[in-house]
Amino acid sequence: MKHIIIYIFFFAGFLFLGSCKKYVEVDPPRTSLSDELVFTDDKTAESSLTGLYSTMNSYSSSFANTQANFYPSMSADDFHVATANTTSDEFKENGLTIGNSVVSGLWSQPYSLIYHANAVIEGLNKSTTVSLAKSTQLMGEAKFLRAFFYFHLVNYFGDVPLITNTDFLINTSLPRTKADLVYDAIIQDLLDAQAALSDNYPQSERIRANKGAATALLARVYLYRSQWDKAETESAKVIDDAKYVLQTNINNVFLRTSTEAIWQLQAINTSTAGPINTWEGYSIIPINATTAPGYVMYPNFISSFESLTDKRYLNWLKAYTPAVGPIVFYPFKYKVRTGTVTEYSMVLRKAEQYLIRAEARAQLNNLSGAKSDIDEIRIRAGLPILGAGLTKDQILLAVEKERKLELFSEWGHRWFDLKRTGRVVTVLGAFKTAVSTDDQLYPIPLNATLTNNNLVQNPGYF
Repeated sequence: MKHIIIYIFFFAGFLFLGSCKKYVEVDPPRTSLSDELVFTDDKTAESSLTGLYSTMNSYSSSFANTQANFYPSMSADDFHVATANTTSDEFKENGLTIGNSVVSGLWSQPYSLIYHANAVIEGLNKSTTVSLAKSTQLMGEAKFLRAFFYFHLVNYFGDVPLITNTDFLINTSLPRTKADLVYDAIIQDLLDAQAALSDNYPQSERIRANKGAATALLARVYLYRSQWDKAETESAKVIDDAKYVLQTNINNVFLRTSTEAIWQLQAINTSTAGPINTWEGYSIIPINATTAPGYVMYPNFISSFESLTDKRYLNWLKAYTPAVGPIVFYPFKYKVRTGTVTEYSMVLRKAEQYLIRAEARAQLNNLSGAKSDIDEIRIRAGLPILGAGLTKDQILLAVEKERKLELFSEWGHRWFDLKRTGRVVTVLGAFKTAVSTDDQLYPIPLNATLTNNNLVQNPGYF
């Protein structure tokens, strides 16, 4: 086929470009456009890229509609659904099946977004009419987003097909690529993005990627690959950037104006619910004071707090007293269900960078530096600094604990942390009797293996 037709949420892209005060419409109409038409000039090229952000933040996307945030949290020990639900209980009990609909979304939606990113990259490479400055910027954003999507895929499923073009006939039969090679591609995309992007954001709000976002994600990836020196270097770049400042008031962390934000997702508008600040707030916060929450924290999570004066306990959790039974808590980082937009979904923030550097420094035996970074997070939470004389292992456990309490319900951090440190069975086995080493990768969805015979299922699933 001479010209590959790419599907772009063209209308959504123009909405995104128009104003940060406008909401991205859910499920905008699709328009089929050839690559030549889409990349005729700077404006149409930019619309194709911003349409990718809009698609990511639509209800149909597993990244925006809480699947990427909530369900990995259930696999760990953050929170779980309050009432029995087969789909959710499979995550809670670490007993996923190949037909689980959420697992299917966690596979298919990132690949749909990767296809869109690939189409943007190909279109920019072919274009002779987009300005060099604009092409460089958009290429950097597209590669950043592709890296972000692959980061989640490889942490959900392990080895995954590495697709870097839009050739449907080839891509539908690709086998799984070793996770190490996928990580190599992620790192290269992020290095390219880092080189291409400006320190400044393309818009007044932090809803599109800049150099800081690429650097923050790169620091995380290096941490996951045990490249401690590089993780320390990249996280330090973000920490030292004056644009990013820890919010002293913990209730301001998730505001759309948060100085801690490195990358956020813009608010949503729907025809039924009206303006939704975040899918997290809309999904978690009960509709009124008498309605029971749909998600509740694991008891062992609550007992992890060393002090009930911890500001995260006081401000990021909400208590609910049922008519029968004990008090339960639910996540309350996002405090607005619907209404005037004051919050955006947080994807990358500065607090994580302190904890990345702390862990990297501990692994490099810079224990005093690691302690100093942990203390930044503890002081903000209203806790005393760590005691003197801690060993490397004690510092690493302190990092793990602060990551648990600081990053809960955010993008699967806790589940990914337990997996990468080999502590899934040790930590979760105490109260999840079915957990095993085979549970640490999600199953390749049934519909994916049926359409691609070259996909080999993960161990323990059939």
